[in-house]
Amino acid sequence: MIPRIHQQGSNTLGLLHYLYGRGTHEEHIDPHLVASFDGMAPDPGRDPSVTKKDLQHLLDQPLSLLGSGQRPDKHVWHCSVRAAPGDPILSDGQWAEIARRMVAATGIDPGDGAGCRWAAVRHAEDHIHIIATLIREDGRRPDHHRSGKRAQAEARLIEAEYGLHRVTPGDGTAAKRPTSAERHKAERQGRERTVREELRETVRRAVAGAATETEFFDRLKAAGLLVRTSVLPSGDLRGYTVAMPGDRNKDGEPVFYAGSTLALDLSLPRIRDRFNTAAVASAPGSTGRQDHGAAQQPAPSAARRTATHAAWAALLVIDHGDDGAAAAQIAATGEVLDALAKTSALHTRQQLREAAWAFERASRSHTRAEFCHSQQLRRAARDLVHSGPALGRGEDGATTAMVIDTLFFLALAATHWHAQRQHAQQAAAARQAAAHLQAAYAAASEESMARLRAQGLRLAQPVRDWSAALLRTTAPQIAERVLGEPGWSALAATITHAYQAGHDPQALLHEAVAQRELHTAESVSDVLVWRLRRMADLPANVTVISQHSTRATDSLPYAAPLGPVSIAVDQHRRHRR
Repeated sequence: MIPRIHQQGSNTLGLLHYLYGRGTHEEHIDPHLVASFDGMAPDPGRDPSVTKKDLQHLLDQPLSLLGSGQRPDKHVWHCSVRAAPGDPILSDGQWAEIARRMVAATGIDPGDGAGCRWAAVRHAEDHIHIIATLIREDGRRPDHHRSGKRAQAEARLIEAEYGLHRVTPGDGTAAKRPTSAERHKAERQGRERTVREELRETVRRAVAGAATETEFFDRLKAAGLLVRTSVLPSGDLRGYTVAMPGDRNKDGEPVFYAGSTLALDLSLPRIRDRFNTAAVASAPGSTGRQDHGAAQQPAPSAARRTATHAAWAALLVIDHGDDGAAAAQIAATGEVLDALAKTSALHTRQQLREAAWAFERASRSHTRAEFCHSQQLRRAARDLVHSGPALGRGEDGATTAMVIDTLFFLALAATHWHAQRQHAQQAAAARQAAAHLQAAYAAASEESMARLRAQGLRLAQPVRDWSAALLRTTAPQIAERVLGEPGWSALAATITHAYQAGHDPQALLHEAVAQRELHTAESVSDVLVWRLRRMADLPANVTVISQHSTRATDSLPYAAPLGPVSIAVDQHRRHRR
């Protein structure tokens, strides 16, 4: 249940005309009174002998107790209370009780016999409007300070008592919701989202990895938005507004939105905070890894591999860094998700877009982000944007699966970080993003994991036995679960590839298991595959393996001196005989 306190007004009759009218888009159905301050207020919706003027006169009577100089300029209080999508349709009696609880909780009519006069009007199945005059019967002003927060607290109690959808409490940092008029306009135009929401997504994508204001504004224009900037007398930019081409008001003029009205962190000063660090555009790569064919502008696969390394580095900061550094990593994770959604193949794009859309709420809290700590992740977002669209197959597709797998754990880390700090909405948003990332991973990994599994099944039996013995010796706590998973053969192939590339597979596997928890993974073997391939810098696409092996492929790994593993595999082979 979502209560909203609207701006105070001065025209009681004007608001009543709206509440009892057809609506901006004729969406009002059967407007009628469900409750009032005395239970006997006239209802112009159901009683043809009553006019809106009659109701207005009744509500505004307390103003006559005051002299003309004592009356408030804005005496009309307006609160809408909306049920969440999916909630059952409430009766008029239930909405009447909700209205009485709201005016009591907010201080409008606290039940002392001298509260403000109010009326609750229902003109749709899913919400009511409460109108009140901000003068009590005794001529005093009501104590409605922080009425918005008080209404939200009461809504949480109502949800629990009525069995309604439980809305997580907010902290004032959420993006502004679209208005009813904006939603109806989107429906009329056949848009999936409102213009406000589409603009917010486009602006966020323009921010992703941008290094300068010029680059940011160039991206906005390249996306087709109309952009206006305001300039201070000094010549410096003060702010910006954006509009969607074709979105016009009743006078035929474009409807512009300031960045700060799209989201708090999209104001120009807040965007500048991301730029006021060492230049993202010229920051050197910090991993020192091979890029598997990246040119000056990174190939999509190289950009995804870079993002994978940056995401793992961000995980460590979120787990062990201070709050400002962790908040910056979480905000920069939103940039990476925006960039990945923009550049990924069609079969993963929608789920990645939904993940980025959900994580947007998790990327913003009252903890101030220190962006000097997130250069590596912002550079990764920049590389993703500049690398261009990725294919859904080959090395592009496989590295997409690799980075999504890592971002899933990053979203879980953000969930835990926010939950520890009682950021309920942000934690829920990060958890929702993780669910979308799981779905995106399933689509992205299908081809690459199928190839790895097929290659693992073609391994000689002694090599597979050696891999299983290595797993049992290195990670006995998860070995049997992994060996029973369909992805085990892909992990066996990856262990073999790591050996062929000159690595110590036992040391790699030990580090991969110890890096982070595995119990939240749907497939532990899949997670270990991508961790090993990232750590050993193995190509994600197995068709490349045979061309880049650094040891002879006919050298069987079980012959290598691996201490306890060699003993274990020998015992296992003797047992099989």
